[in-house]
Amino acid sequence: SAVLCAVLIPGSLMFGQGPTQDISAQRHPNLAAAQASIAHAYQRIDQAQHANSAHLGDHAQKAKDLLTQASQELKMAAEYANHHK
Repeated sequence: SAVLCAVLIPGSLMFGQGPTQDISAQRHPNLAAAQASIAHAYQRIDQAQHANSAHLGDHAQKAKDLLTQASQELKMAAEYANHHK
C-alpha cells in the first residue's frame, strides 16, 4: 500500500506517492518525458481525489493504478533497449 504524505513540489501539492521517474533522460529522452507526463497525470488525479472526496468512485484510483503500470512498462522498455542495442 502507498504511504500517504504531503510533499511540496514547486507549483503543486502532491498528496500521495506516485509512479517513479527512473528512466535516464540522456539515454531515452522520449521515454523519460512520457514517464514524467505519467507522474504529472497521477498527481493531478490525486489532487482531484482529495478535492472531490468520495464522488469519484473507484475510477480515479483505477486510473492511478494503470498510470503506475504504464510507468513500469516504460521502464521495462528502456531496460530492454539498453540490453538489445
